Amino acid sequence: MTLDQLQSKFEVFKAKKLALDMSRGKPSTVQLDLSNGLLDTVSSTDYKTIADADTRNYGGLDGIPEAKELFKDFLEVSTVDEVVIGGNASLTIMHDIVSRGMTHGMCDSKQPWGKAPIKFLCPSPGYDRHFSICQHFGIEMIPVGCTPDGPNMDEVEQLVANDESIKGIWIVPKYSNPTGLSCSDEVVDRLSIMKTAANDFRVFWDNAYAVHHLSDDKDELKNILAACKIAGNDNRPFILCSTSKITFAGAGVSAVGGSVENMDWYRGHLFFSTIGPDKLNQVRHTRFFKNIEGLNEHMKKHAAILKPRFDKTLAILEQELGGTDLATWTKPKGGYFISFNVPNGCAKRVVALAVEAGVKLTGAGATYPHKNDPNDSNIRLAPSCPTINEIEQAMKIVCLAVKIAAIETGVVKDMVQN
Repeated sequence: MTLDQLQSKFEVFKAKKLALDMSRGKPSTVQLDLSNGLLDTVSSTDYKTIADADTRNYGGLDGIPEAKELFKDFLEVSTVDEVVIGGNASLTIMHDIVSRGMTHGMCDSKQPWGKAPIKFLCPSPGYDRHFSICQHFGIEMIPVGCTPDGPNMDEVEQLVANDESIKGIWIVPKYSNPTGLSCSDEVVDRLSIMKTAANDFRVFWDNAYAVHHLSDDKDELKNILAACKIAGNDNRPFILCSTSKITFAGAGVSAVGGSVENMDWYRGHLFFSTIGPDKLNQVRHTRFFKNIEGLNEHMKKHAAILKPRFDKTLAILEQELGGTDLATWTKPKGGYFISFNVPNGCAKRVVALAVEAGVKLTGAGATYPHKNDPNDSNIRLAPSCPTINEIEQAMKIVCLAVKIAAIETGVVKDMVQN
């Protein structure tokens, strides 16, 4: 098909004046409805904890006991002393921990991180909000490559061994944002035992999609805290999670897990910033799920909604671009995203063309530090929120945009198959 023919098809889509959004991993309304029962678990006469504590009052700095028990199992830590419960978003906890590190240092730091320039390793493509935290605090970001097994550990090990200013690494270890891939056992082991020039190096293990499987064929993730304890690096990981994409995105519960020393350090800082978290919301969640088995059963309902959306996205990609060498994409077993790679130099043009036709995508480059994709090739697709029909329309537009951009940039000549 010639460029003129492709552009004619494109004008037909533009004339429809569509408004489709595949830019962020938002739960759909149907998913949010799954948790409406939360709203009925607490009433004006029934709001106390199992231990009869009044959740309307002050106290419970690090969470009510039943919430800590639930998240102990969620985070796969050994004891409730290794858990601190937060507000509705784990992003807040991550920002808070980095902020405390900048002003006071970690529990094993020689001085506050902010006393000297510091760096974080940023596996890329990765989660844009991680990079935004670094940018906010003036932390230098060092991109490292990603493999199907996780961060390129050859790069990581070489960097951390020789540079004391490298204080952390961001990792979404399971169904990663945006690739949807998971860290292998070998990556977990190497992260736990690697030698670091900084004695206070931290792994920010953002396990946001720990239970977000699309089917019974799911990835298994090795326990990083257990591995670090065996290696004698107990304080290395901060493990983070939330129910933001499990219950209500704006009214969930978050948690952080780690060594008792790390959690005591964090509790010590929380004392100065809060009298206590939203315990009523913790009661809602623990009554709704009851235990980790109840939470896992709830996630099967999410999978039944999400899997057809992912299947449709992948089917359109294969139908329109399979065998063309114009794109590659991941096929995740869970999470919220598909990583979509187009020819070098084409991603920004593809996103711009999609916007012209009424399809909003995550900005090209957003999955790299400073939004700078050196190859201008990666696009994050988020199939969760649109309907199946909307996904079909949106993905046909995206695939058409890839073909147009490929011809415009000279990647291919006039003829594009499919």
